[in-house]
Parts: sequence; structure tokens; C-alpha cells
Amino acid sequence: MISVVVVDDEQLVRSGFAALLASDPEITVVGTAGDGDAALAVIRHEHPDVVLMDIRMPGRDGVSATAAITADPALNATRVIVLTTFDLDEYVHAALRAGASGFLLKDAQPADLLAAVHLVAQGESVLAPALVRRLIKAYVQAPASVSKPAWLDSLTPREVEVLVAVGRGLSNAEIGAALYMSAATAKTHVGRLLTKLDARDRTHLVIAAYEAGLVR
Repeated sequence: MISVVVVDDEQLVRSGFAALLASDPEITVVGTAGDGDAALAVIRHEHPDVVLMDIRMPGRDGVSATAAITADPALNATRVIVLTTFDLDEYVHAALRAGASGFLLKDAQPADLLAAVHLVAQGESVLAPALVRRLIKAYVQAPASVSKPAWLDSLTPREVEVLVAVGRGLSNAEIGAALYMSAATAKTHVGRLLTKLDARDRTHLVIAAYEAGLVR
């Protein structure tokens, strides 16, 4: 079973998401909350696998609550999907930098939301396609960084190659084919990158690759 906490400041929205999630026999809703502080209390008590997190809420907002979750070692296994009616770029960037593993708009199809919960629970990352295009466009149009990040020196040449491939959106199998290694070896390299960069999932590796100027 995948345990989920639903966080939204509107009772009707919370109830709707909870009912949708309950329709999946592999998902159980273990709590709900109407603001960031209440969410953290529930999450620290329940240790859910996934949190559906609204952004705009009274008091502590969703970005701040997400950052608190990802910074808490006791919640290392908890992943956050940010849900919002706002697709403004600053929210996407802020949520991802806070450690969110997914970002979906609230008008997503029910089947897409359920699929996102399953994927994030398995360690994958999910971004609405339109948001992915906007993120990549923002990095492509941004001026090249004048200084490379310090963490880049900690990577081996092979790890840099793998990071570039991840940044281009390649799967482990595709990385293996492109770099003449097995998919299992590619997966091992990706795992090492996640550890070295203190990244929670592949989405954050993609961001790192763009920010370092490795992919443009």
C-alpha cells in the first residue's frame, strides 16, 4: 500500500483528492491538512510515502513545507507532489529546489494523478509536460554560468557523461546504449550521482546538469 497525506487549504479540494485516491486499491490516505504547519504535524506522525501538497496556503505555504520535509532525515522516504492551479515559473522552480519530486496542475486528469502517485512512490519524478517544456526553455535561454559549481569537481569523467545523458532525458537503457555500458551499470552511475549531488531523484539531476552548463 502507498500511504498518502493530502494538503490543501480548501476542504472540498482535500475531500475530492482523498476520495479519488481511495478509489485506488493500492493507495491509502493516512491524513489531510489545511496548511503547512498542520501538514508537517501529520506527516511527522504518519511518515507517508507521498504527500500531495498545495502551494498557496495561509501561514506556512507549500514550498516552505516541502523544504521542511526534504530537510528532515526522519522523512527521507517521503516524497512530495506539488499540486496547484498556478503554473507560474517561479512556483515550479521554487518547488523543485525545495525538493519536490513532482509538479502537477490541479486540472490534471484523475488517471494521471493516480499514476503520478505510483511513480513518485517508486522513486521516479513527475512533471506536467507543459512545465517540462517551460523549464527547459528557461535554462536554454539563460546566459551561460561564468563559474562551474564546486560539486562538479567531485564527479569522475564517466559520471559527468552520465549526468549529461540524464540531463538530456535519457533512460538508463538509453544511457547504456549511448555510453557503451549495461543498463545496470548506468543505473549504478545514476545512483552515485544522486548520492554525490544529494539529489532526491532524476528531476534534480536534470536541473543540476542545466545549472552547471553541461546541457544547453
